Amino acid sequence: MAVSMSDISKLRKLTGAGMMDCKKALEETNCDMDAAVEIIRKKGQAVAAKREDREASEGCVLSASDNGFAAIVALKCETDFVAKNEGFVALTKSILDAAMAAKAKSLDEVKALVINGLPVSELIVEEIGKTGEKMELGAYECLEGEGTTCYDHLGNKLSTIVSFNKPVERQVGRNVAMQVASMNPISVSRNDVPQHIVDQELDIAREKARQEGKKEEMLDKIAQGRLNKFYKESCLLEQEYIMDAQFSIEKYLKSVDPELTVTAFKRVNLNED
Repeated sequence: MAVSMSDISKLRKLTGAGMMDCKKALEETNCDMDAAVEIIRKKGQAVAAKREDREASEGCVLSASDNGFAAIVALKCETDFVAKNEGFVALTKSILDAAMAAKAKSLDEVKALVINGLPVSELIVEEIGKTGEKMELGAYECLEGEGTTCYDHLGNKLSTIVSFNKPVERQVGRNVAMQVASMNPISVSRNDVPQHIVDQELDIAREKARQEGKKEEMLDKIAQGRLNKFYKESCLLEQEYIMDAQFSIEKYLKSVDPELTVTAFKRVNLNED
């Protein structure tokens, strides 16, 4: 049976596969549409298996926030060319939308979500069949709070989400999310810094002071002073506000609402900081 252009177009619409792949699948199955779809899906599985040892270091990162829930999805691939592909970005967006709708709490939950009748894991395999590149869900982060916000940096390689103790104006929340993207804090406040990092910073500060010839009895005091500087550079609420250096983030929030503060944040970056 001759393969018609209408059959090829229909199969492309169903699978997103290339024209020649669709034509070959239809020829192989004598224009059996269901069987042709299965062939194309199996091709995606075969490509996925073949590319398993490749590194997926590029990709698309997107975030969303709605009604006290915020999430970030990172779908990874091998090249920047595919990362910018309209279909790849659309797939990332559809996964994010499904995660938001389900209020998914983990990466495994996201992989198990069903979109248009197919689990996310199978949709990714189908996309692998179209592009020939390894793909994987590289990250998933979520937050809940009385107020939440999100920010996607230009280029879809960096996204942040932030939760607050109360509802927050959109622009105020976005400003804080941009702060997280730009300044990469390690914690909300100094009270949240892991003890091993505190100990490490104190050790580094003491050793530096010792190399500068400071007296041993002064080392702890000097180290504490340098630790305070570290807190101001690394803790979100103490950081200098990038939009107005006369404010810290904490003072900026209190200028908006004396009770407003950040409760948590997440940051996903596919590039090196």
